[in-house]
Amino acid sequence: MTRRPPVSLAVAATIGVAFLVLPLVGLVAKAPWSDLPSLITSGPARTALRLSLECSFGALALALVTGVPLAWVLARRDFPGKALVRALVTMPLVLPPVVGGVALLFAFGRRGIFPLHIAFTTWAAIAAEAFVAMPFLVLAVEGALTSLDERYEDVAGTLGTGPLATFRRVTLPLVGPGLAAGAALAWARALGEFGATITFAGNLPDSTQTLPLYVYLQLQSGHPDGAVAASVLMLAVSILVLVALRGRWRVSRS
Repeated sequence: MTRRPPVSLAVAATIGVAFLVLPLVGLVAKAPWSDLPSLITSGPARTALRLSLECSFGALALALVTGVPLAWVLARRDFPGKALVRALVTMPLVLPPVVGGVALLFAFGRRGIFPLHIAFTTWAAIAAEAFVAMPFLVLAVEGALTSLDERYEDVAGTLGTGPLATFRRVTLPLVGPGLAAGAALAWARALGEFGATITFAGNLPDSTQTLPLYVYLQLQSGHPDGAVAASVLMLAVSILVLVALRGRWRVSRS
């Protein structure tokens, strides 16, 4: 039997929904729909969209390759300094993105501690987006691993399955929903990244100018219609991908 929530909670929840939805409604209402096709199919807008998708999925790939093993270590192993490692891993969640960009610049820039010579390149945009997005994936996967009954992995071990094969064939499928949720959050965060990207990668057309940077440039240049059109495009892409992922979550639960 479903109980009705208290009136005060229902009112607060309604205000919360309105607070999150009304800005999107305002964005859609102010969109120049008659000029939208030409605005979003212009050369710079198409290039910015392509770069956004390439960089965000590149950042997601980097987060998956390194973040999933990291989440497994945090969930399955005890070691000295574990609390400190977890704090450092989650630091980008509370660190201002522009500070993260400065940190990346001084770490991996041409005069950084570990010079990789990738600053102000597309690789820098991917690295900046991965830096701010990876904690979402790590926390989601770690939570899924923590709640997973380890007996499934123990049974696989008694049957002669090696640790890596057990992780690949048993652990990953069981934490699939958590992994999918973390991947979706990480991708969405990477797609919308601005501060770390513009600091570490710059705002270079055809190289590092992703859609958020393109929106900023359009506003700064006195072209609000172009900024709104690009924002609507980003909103549409985000909804399409998240709906597709949501369908996969439902399948995994069934």
